[in-house]
Amino acid sequence: MGRWAIAVHGGAGIDPNLPVERQEQAKQLLNRCLNLGIAALRSNVSAIDVVELVIRELETDPLFNSGRGSALTEQGTVEMEASIMDGTKRRCGAVSGITTVKNPISLARLVMDKSPHSYLAFSGAEEFARKQGVEIVDNEYFITEDNVGMLKLAKEANSILFDYRIPLGCAGAAVTDSPIVMNGLPISIYAPETVGCVVVDREGRCAAGTSTGGLMNKMMGRIGDSPLIGAGTYASELCGVSCTGEGEAIIRSTLARDVSAVMEYKGVGLQEAVDYVIKHRLDEGFAGLIAVSNKGEVVCGFNCNGMFRGCATEDGFMEVAMWE
Repeated sequence: MGRWAIAVHGGAGIDPNLPVERQEQAKQLLNRCLNLGIAALRSNVSAIDVVELVIRELETDPLFNSGRGSALTEQGTVEMEASIMDGTKRRCGAVSGITTVKNPISLARLVMDKSPHSYLAFSGAEEFARKQGVEIVDNEYFITEDNVGMLKLAKEANSILFDYRIPLGCAGAAVTDSPIVMNGLPISIYAPETVGCVVVDREGRCAAGTSTGGLMNKMMGRIGDSPLIGAGTYASELCGVSCTGEGEAIIRSTLARDVSAVMEYKGVGLQEAVDYVIKHRLDEGFAGLIAVSNKGEVVCGFNCNGMFRGCATEDGFMEVAMWE
């Protein structure tokens, strides 16, 4: 019997002026999700089941950018995406363009378990959801007042906003600051809040999952890294990884898969592998990741100012943090 470990994240890149109240809300949510996962692991629930359980909780709470509370497209609607992977046999499922499924991570799990495919998107994914009997809601369920306000700000600035959670009072100043570049084009604010979870259970089985609403004011049909196996999510017999941050940079670097590849091909441990990919694979992009190994190790890594994250291990270690 091995040692279980779990990590969760709520996005890499944090507004330095984020109100203390919002910071505390984020910590409380991460703490609640960690405890939910810990209780399941102590009851010998499998890693893949714990990943789905925890991400469903994150999707249901509107604080982060997944499920209810997702970022809005340029047309003011929500298009969500998610992926999940079981490292034991490298089975995976992913979905994109989800507009009515209450918990996209569970639909991704059904794609893995109940379809002959690994990835379904848009109308095909929605039709599959209805055939599987998952809970369906109106698109309005996912839209919050805060996000409507931030979309308005994004349109006024003619910009894609990464941090749609920056309070309206200070967001205008951020829009006029020197922009960073994404995929060669300037954008204004960096602090996405994708959610993810990675778990290794007592049997040494690793699993990972990621869920997001994407970018505020994104183009219709835009697909980021979160549903892409090997980019935003990856699990193998060695480790489980979930990424967050600048999606285009994560896609180009196949960041999640690279952690496992470095461990496999270089024969190094989890910490060294995470440090290597964060330092050498992101070029000028900003991102973060959480990872667990089949030995019960847990590591968080990022190259931006902070990442909403929490982790726990069977030996009693538990931490919830935001900054470096």
